[in-house]
Amino acid sequence: MKNENLYKYILGIADNNLILGQRLGELCGHGPSLETDIACTNISLDLLGQVRSYFQYAALIANNESSEDDIAMLRPEREYVNILLVEQPNTDFAYTMAKQFLFDAYHYLFIQKLQSSKDETLSAIANKAIKEVSYHYRFSSDWIKRLGDGTEESHDRIQNAINDLWTYTNELFSQTEADKAMIAEGIGVDTVVFKEDYYNKVSEVLKEATLEIPESKYFQKGGKEGIHTEHLGHLLSELQYMQRTYPNMKW
Repeated sequence: MKNENLYKYILGIADNNLILGQRLGELCGHGPSLETDIACTNISLDLLGQVRSYFQYAALIANNESSEDDIAMLRPEREYVNILLVEQPNTDFAYTMAKQFLFDAYHYLFIQKLQSSKDETLSAIANKAIKEVSYHYRFSSDWIKRLGDGTEESHDRIQNAINDLWTYTNELFSQTEADKAMIAEGIGVDTVVFKEDYYNKVSEVLKEATLEIPESKYFQKGGKEGIHTEHLGHLLSELQYMQRTYPNMKW
C-alpha cells in the first residue's frame, strides 16, 4: 500500500471513536434519566459519524475495493488499534462518565491540533468535528462535577471509577511508527506536546468535583499494537454480528 502509514494513522484515530461509540451506545435505554439517555445516544452517534468520515478516507487510500463497512466490521480483533481505555466495560454510570471524560479531554485537544494538519481531508474532518467534541467534553466534565460533588455514594462511585481507569490514560500519548511518520510529514498530531495540558485540564475538573487525583504511576498499554483486554472480543462479537451472519448484506 502506497500510503500505508497514513492508512494506519487514520485507523488509530477512528478505532478509538468506533469502540467508544459502540460502548456508549450500550447505554441507550439504560440512562439515569430520559434526557441523559438521549444525550449519551447522540454522543455515540456523533462518534460513529466521525468514524464514517475517517473510514471512507481509509478505504479510498487502501484502494483495494474495501468499503467503510468492511474496515469497521470485518477486521479481526488484533487489527483494531484503539487504546485500552475506550474498550473498558460501562460497569455503572460513574464508569461510563469517567471513561468518557478521560477520553473527551484528550479528544478535544487532539481535534484542535488536527485542524492544522497538512492533509486536507483530515483537517476538514477535524473542522467539522470540533463543535461536537467540544460538547462531548462539556457534557462529561459536568457529570464528573455532579457526581463528585453530589451524594456520598455518587462521590465514592466516581472516585473509584477514576482510580480504576486512570491506569489507561498514558496510552493516549504513546506513539506508533505510523504516528511518528505522519508527525514528521506535518499530517499527524504530536500528542506529547499537549500531554501536560491534558493532565492539568483533567486535574482541574477533578479538583472542582472534590475528587482526588490518582497518584498511581502504573499505566497499561497495548491497544495501539493490537493487544487488547478480554473486553474487546465481546464488544466486537456484537458489533460485527450482522455483517458476519449475513456476508455482503447491503442496506
